[in-house]
Amino acid sequence: MVSDMRVSIAPLPMRRILGLGVSLLSAAFIWLVLQQDVSAIESHQGETDEIISACLAHVAGLTLGAPLGFTRAKLRAGKPLTIAALGSSSTTGFGTFGSAAFPDVMQQELMRLEPGAQIKVINSGRAMENLTDNIARLDSDVLQFRPDLVIWQLGTNDVVWRGIASNSKKVLADSVRRIKATMADVILLDLQYAPLVLLTGRHTQMEAIIADVARQENVGLFPRFLLMKRAIDAGVSGLVSWDGLHNSARGSACVGIALAQMVNGAVRQPPK
Repeated sequence: MVSDMRVSIAPLPMRRILGLGVSLLSAAFIWLVLQQDVSAIESHQGETDEIISACLAHVAGLTLGAPLGFTRAKLRAGKPLTIAALGSSSTTGFGTFGSAAFPDVMQQELMRLEPGAQIKVINSGRAMENLTDNIARLDSDVLQFRPDLVIWQLGTNDVVWRGIASNSKKVLADSVRRIKATMADVILLDLQYAPLVLLTGRHTQMEAIIADVARQENVGLFPRFLLMKRAIDAGVSGLVSWDGLHNSARGSACVGIALAQMVNGAVRQPPK
């Protein structure tokens, strides 16, 4: 004798159904945005797309403002060059896929500009970190690799989420001196020009701190904020991600290519 078993399934409440629908639509929207970003990077690997090119048009006249003696010596001698990228989510390439983070794009462009060069990039980015968090990892995640060049993306989380500590300028300058003492060049990479960064007046304070330390310690400063502001003010769209904070893949590509070009320009200048 076979019993007649029926399973009763209670209907989902309408509110939950609507909630699931909104979540799926949100996920689909984010997926589509990220797929566009992936397409942008794939086009860069072949031919730079129009948005990236439009952004790069605003690099004119911008430089790192300091020599890169150790980097120049390694490249001119044909020796392997090690670059360590320290920073937060911008460094990790948050919101992009594959090799879309600016350190990866920079490496690709540098190898194009320096054919035959042996260039290794160590990505030591970690999401949500502020200046103090970065400094806590300096030995373990940067200096242990004995880099020839350290690119330090900093300040955004201090401005947007965490607040700027009163001793920020001093601890940044002290840390830059520690890196220089290991016979490595330093490039400080400042804030992104994005809606959430501009919400408070703290961005002007952090920009001043970064610029002052770069000038005081005679290290490079990559002016990401100014580059993006120039481009966006000129009508270039698509450089900021859907969250209003991070660079999109196109924004990261512009930063990575411009950074590589500035490094290459500094390396090609004769030493003083």
